[in-house]
Formats: sequence, C-alpha cells, structure tokens
Amino acid sequence: MVRLVLWLALILAALAPARAALAQVPQQRHIPAQVIAESDAPAAGSTVSLAIQMRPQPGWHGYWKNPGDSGMEPSVQWTLPPGAAAGPLEYPVPGRLIVGGLMNYVYERPYALLLELKVPDGLAPGTLLPVRGRLDHLVCTKEICVPESAELALDLKVGASGTPATRRAAFDEFRRALPKPLSTEAGFEWSDGRFRLSVPLPASASGKEPYFFPLTDGAIAYAAEQKFTRIGDALIIETQAGGDRPSSVEGVLRLGDGYGLSLAAQPGLVPAAAAAAPWQGMSPILAALAGAVLGGLLLNVMPCVFPILSLKALSLAKAGGGEAGARKEALAYTAGAVAICLALGAAVLALRAGGISAGWAFQLQDPRVILLLLLLVTAIALNLAGLFELPSIGVGGKLASAGGVGGAFWTGALAAFVATPCTGPFMAAALGAALLLPVPAALAVFAGLGLGLALPFLVLGFVPAARRRLPKPGPWMTRFRHILSVPMFLTALGLAWILGRQSGVDGMAIGLAAVLALGLTLWWVGRRHGDGRGWLRLAPAAAAVAAVLLLVPLRQDEQAIASPIADEPFSEERLAALRGEGRPVFAYFTADWCITCKVNEKAVLQREDVSRAFLQDKVAVLVGDWTGGDAAIGRFLESQGRSGVPLYIYYAPGKPPEILPQLLTVSRVVSLTQQEK
Repeated sequence: MVRLVLWLALILAALAPARAALAQVPQQRHIPAQVIAESDAPAAGSTVSLAIQMRPQPGWHGYWKNPGDSGMEPSVQWTLPPGAAAGPLEYPVPGRLIVGGLMNYVYERPYALLLELKVPDGLAPGTLLPVRGRLDHLVCTKEICVPESAELALDLKVGASGTPATRRAAFDEFRRALPKPLSTEAGFEWSDGRFRLSVPLPASASGKEPYFFPLTDGAIAYAAEQKFTRIGDALIIETQAGGDRPSSVEGVLRLGDGYGLSLAAQPGLVPAAAAAAPWQGMSPILAALAGAVLGGLLLNVMPCVFPILSLKALSLAKAGGGEAGARKEALAYTAGAVAICLALGAAVLALRAGGISAGWAFQLQDPRVILLLLLLVTAIALNLAGLFELPSIGVGGKLASAGGVGGAFWTGALAAFVATPCTGPFMAAALGAALLLPVPAALAVFAGLGLGLALPFLVLGFVPAARRRLPKPGPWMTRFRHILSVPMFLTALGLAWILGRQSGVDGMAIGLAAVLALGLTLWWVGRRHGDGRGWLRLAPAAAAVAAVLLLVPLRQDEQAIASPIADEPFSEERLAALRGEGRPVFAYFTADWCITCKVNEKAVLQREDVSRAFLQDKVAVLVGDWTGGDAAIGRFLESQGRSGVPLYIYYAPGKPPEILPQLLTVSRVVSLTQQEK
C-alpha cells in the first residue's frame, strides 16, 4: 500500500509541469459569453437590465434552465458592490435536441440570458459600479460535452443618462425571445402513468407546432411524444408522466419559433378529449375557415354593412329571369365577393411579409381610398334617387352587364370592399388565426369570408322556393329605389366625415367639391346617354377624379377631438403603469373607418350613465386609434389574436383581462364596475 502511494505521488509530480504548461494556453470558448447593460449610467436606487450574450459556435449548444434528460443548468456567481443585488436569470424559449434517445432542451443559435441588477440607493453621480461574475455552464455537441467558465466583467457609473437607441433595440429583441407570462392558471392531472395539462388559451392563439417545456423536474417523461387537443378555449397536452408526482407544475408552452408562454398549473380535473364538440376537434385551418364563413354571413346584419344591403335587395328584386339566370347571377355575385376578399387578404399578407403591421381593412386607412369610396357611393345614391340613368353607373351596369352576370359580379365586389372594414362576430378569431397560417391556408380563410358574405344570395339563386318569396317586379321598384337612396346618402355623409378626420378640413372641402363636380357631370352625361357617347363624356370626369386623389392631404394637421370618455391615448407602458397603481382600466380600440366602432361609441360609450359609472369607480379609459394604421396598435391587436377593430378589454385590479363582445350594450359596460363591489 505504501509503495502504491509513492508511485501515485511520483506520477502527479511528473504531470505537474505539463499541467502548468496547459494552464498557460488560452482556453478555446465554444460558446463565448459577454455581459452588457441596457444603460451604462443607471440612476442610484434604480434597476438596470443586464444581458449575458451567448454565441454558440457551429455544432455546439448550451442548455436551458431545465436541461432535460442530460446537461447542466447554467449558474453565475456574482461579485457586486455593497448594496447591489442581481436577480435570477431569465431564459428565452428553448429548442429541442434528441441525442441517443435522450431529450435535451438547448440553444443552438445566439441567445441572451437576462437579469435585473438593483443599483444601491444614495450613491453620488459618477460613482463606479464594478460588476463581476463567473459563469459556469456546459457546452456540448452531439458527441462530446465540455464544461466552460467565463469571467463576466462590466463597469457602470451612477448617472441618469438614457439608453442608447442601438442598445434599446437589442434589449427589445432579447425580451421578445422571453416567454410571456400566462395570467390565467392552468390545471393538470397525473395518473395511470399519464400526464395531462389544460392551458386556458383562445383558439386564435394556438400557434404552430406547440410544445410544453417543463420546469418542474420529473413531471413528464422528457423524450415522450406530446399530443395536443383543443377543447373550447383550452389547449390539452397529454404525454407520459415522469417519475415523480408533483404538487404543482411550472413550464413554458412554445407556440412558435422563439415565442412562448410561461405558466403555472395546479392539480385539477382536465376534460377528456372525447368531451370536445365536433367542430372543436377540427384542425386550426378548418376552424378558422368555418369562423370566416360564419363571420362573413353575420356581416350581412352588421351596422357597417347595412348601406350596401340596398344594392343587394334591388339586384334581387330585379332578377326575375329563369332559374339558370338566377344561378349564374348568384355565382357571379359570390365570385365578386370572394375575389375582393382574396385580393385584400393577399395584400395584407404581402404587407406583413414586408415587415408592415397591417390588418384587415387596411385600405380604409388611406384618405384617397375614402375619397374614391365617397365618389362611388354618391354616384350610386344619385342613381338610386333617379337623378340620372347611366348604364355605366347603374346597378349592374354596362361595366359588365351581359345578361346581368357582370352586374352581379361587381355588386358582390363592391359589397365585399365596403362591407369588411369592421370585424364582426367570429371574424376576429378567424382572421387573427389566418395571419398565423401558411399562405395558401390563410387565403382560403379570406375566401371563406367572401363566401359567407355571399351565402344568402347563393341560397336565393339555387333555392327556387326562397326566390319565390321575393316580391314580383313592378312600379313599386321605382319608389323602393328612391327609398334605398337614403342609406346610401347617409353612407356618403359618413365617408365625408371620415375624410375630414383623416385629412382635415382641407381634405373634406376637396372631397365635397369633387362630389359636387361628379354629381353635375353625371346629371349632364345622363341626360345625353342616348347618343352613345356617355363613356367618352365621362373621360374628363375620370381624369378630374384622378387629379383630386393626388391633391387630397394624406394626414390631418389639426388636432383630433377626443372622445368624451377617452382620458388619454393607449400605450402598453401607460396600461402597465395604471395597472400597477391598482386602477381599473377600460381600453378600447377603434378607427374612424369602422362604423361598428362608431355605433358602439355613440350608442354606448358616450352615454351619460356609462361616463358616470366610470367616473365613480375611477376607471381609467385608454383609447387606441387605429385610423392611420399605427404600428404599435397593430402589434397589440395581433398579440390579442385580432387582425382588426373593434376590440374592448376591461382590466379589473388583480384579475385577468376581460375581452368584451364586439357589439356593446350600456348594461354590459356598466356591469363591469359593479363586479368590483
């Protein structure tokens, strides 16, 4: 035994020079680490964000907080000035890597670990704050693993300078990669070797290829397959249970590449997949398509669609031909509605692919489009009122009037173009989901919206019994036309008001002058349409309209008048501040081109009893105006699974946000404050 100890001592003595020589060789870093601060001069007593930037070399990866079946959680030992304190590390949403049948939760691309540093209070400006730390972490390839250490060093100075714009943008990207906290508690069951988790999640937020990363060790078998089922507003996750029965479960639900939700779950009853209704078991594509068709159908009774109903009713009343003709017109009308919805949907997808935050009815954010619609609606109203008869402007018209099919097509196209500014029931979730789907599936959802809008006319065209219930053509149609001109004139008045809101008094004056000139031109050309030169006489008017579109101001220079209850404009920062104060908040998102929004505002939100209830309970009101396509508002709408307005959200202190219906009532809004008493 003594001889063995002597031999080991000699071997260690011989290896000492080699060990010393190796220590002098710089260690190769497979995942270099560097710490940076969001502000190099934080104020005394404040909190500053730090980021440990990690850049894996090709083929290497680092580990999440829970590394999975193998690996090691990173750790940092900080050496800080007296009074300073470092918070826990915050991890971005990880990825998966299976090696030899073992599941690893890893990062294979550059990533950043965030933390908050508390700056001591009472320090004089200019005081040096040396921040030092030692990061220990494991770096691996699919074949080997190497423990690495990195010395983190950063010198801050107490001050009050702002964050550099480039640094702010970098930290915004880091925070976007963090999972967002799910405000509602989830539930789980752990029995018979199975783990089932129920996550409260709207259908529009299901995302692509969801996956649950557990932070609670032993809750699930990491490498086992995860199955997902939707039951109403709950996402059910089922997989093989782990070796330990937990009392609670925490984790991250990934909903897309780099996007996820952090959640906590308590034991509870998780509904079985068999309890799902038939339509709730459909794939997200079919569910979104069904919602779009139903939403388009309901658009026929929405306030923002009613003025267009005059065109539809008159077209149906005139369609007294045979069954074959009725079917052709119904199909043509449907083709027009679907074509416009497809065109608008393709434009939205193209704009978003280019990095522009665009949503449904984006076209009505441009005053030139509003002016064009104003002229078109005015011309239709004057035609219905009997001021002129012109084939190129009449319902159907010579524009495409062969056998009435062309007229039906353009009537459907006009209905879809003007009837879809505001999202109705079922549309919000469907169109919000469409923006997350692949392009072909998204276009199918937009086409479903047009199909739903035209569905009543398909029924009338293909069901003779329904068509026979329409009144027969006769002299009453002239009076009916005159009556139907009234809502069209009201629509023109509303468009003129929207034009004024978007481009100011000058823009409204230009628009009204164009309307007057167009009316006189149509009256003059209409009296002479029999000479066959109507189209030629309209050419100067068309040129004048094009010139006016170039003259209309694109933005209003005057300050808009705020709504009586709109205390201040919406921003996510202001919303967070108000909720931090414990105040109830009512946030609503509107646009001047959304008629449903304006109906809700005039009929409900601007009522005295609503204002009184909000005032008594000190409800802060934030209004998000999306008239001009504000990018921040668009991003917030998207985060709520919406692609358009209106949207109404009530934030009660200490409770999850409550999304209200898109058609408001006074009693429903007033009851929000009564729930707190």
